[in-house]
Amino acid sequence: MAPKIFLTGATGYIGGDTLFALYDKHSDYEIAALVRTEDKAKAVKDAFPKVRIVLGGLGDAKILEEEAAKADIVIHTADASDNEGAAKAIAKGLASGHTKEKPGFWLHTGGAGILCWETMRDDDKLGEWSEREYNDWTAVKDLTGLPDDAFHKNIDDLVISSGSDSVKTAILCPPTIYGRGRGPLNTRSRQAYELAHLILTEQYIPIIGKGKARWNNVHVSDLAQLFVLLTEAAVSKNTDSKLWNDQGYYLVENGEHIWSDLARLMGKKATELGLIEKKELEEKSLGKDKAIEQAGFEAVSWGFNSRGKAERAKKVVGWQPKGPSIEDNVAEILKDEKSRLEKN
Repeated sequence: MAPKIFLTGATGYIGGDTLFALYDKHSDYEIAALVRTEDKAKAVKDAFPKVRIVLGGLGDAKILEEEAAKADIVIHTADASDNEGAAKAIAKGLASGHTKEKPGFWLHTGGAGILCWETMRDDDKLGEWSEREYNDWTAVKDLTGLPDDAFHKNIDDLVISSGSDSVKTAILCPPTIYGRGRGPLNTRSRQAYELAHLILTEQYIPIIGKGKARWNNVHVSDLAQLFVLLTEAAVSKNTDSKLWNDQGYYLVENGEHIWSDLARLMGKKATELGLIEKKELEEKSLGKDKAIEQAGFEAVSWGFNSRGKAERAKKVVGWQPKGPSIEDNVAEILKDEKSRLEKN
């Protein structure tokens, strides 16, 4: 019998690309996708005809519980790291619908903003250089034991505490994601794209705080690949403790950038490609308030440090990221943002 997958976020960036990758490789799986509206459902159905549409939103707890109970595997990507109600409903459904003999699996999308907790506590640290680097293989307890006030920590705790003999959980924690999504609707990420947006519209290079903050990155197709690999592990009923629950915490990165260097590269490329009027862009230093005024929370994050090593996925499921680096993707990011600006 075909495995049953329940996926949230099919119309989003991460969920759409994951659905593309999963459907492309395993069209025989029975995939159900949560979609809010009929219009969006049509877009998903047109792209993936075999997918069963579940009309509803993250606030529909009963629907989430029922679908999680029926599914062999839940892939949760829609506002996953911040919506507590949806996470509770999924946890309740998985627990009610599964047993030790027939466990349910939960692939949950976290976020590397959780690693920024030190910088977020002190505005004076904005843009500071940091040597702190987490590791999901040699020191996974450092990740599952972060301070309670760390970004997304309450949802991480909820997911991990749901793990049992009958429910197997895995948290996939991506940093800055880039690359064109292959889903039916939203194909754009945020952090690097908002940076490109600011550079193209304001025509200067933003330097946040001291300008030395570092952050990991990953191509969206590589993130989707890991979702597929862990889904396959779940389908094969691989319950090795190194994959799930307390140990199932996956940093999903394939590189690191300094935000100010990425901004400088974007500025240089924007002028080379003729996407802006100025021939040379000046740098402007922004503190927290000015950064928020210019581009919202994303701009402040360009002054945070979020650094870790993704070893677990490579060791336990053979994850091998293959996407181009974020630096090699800068021209595409800029062109996509320019096209988006012209359409709007």
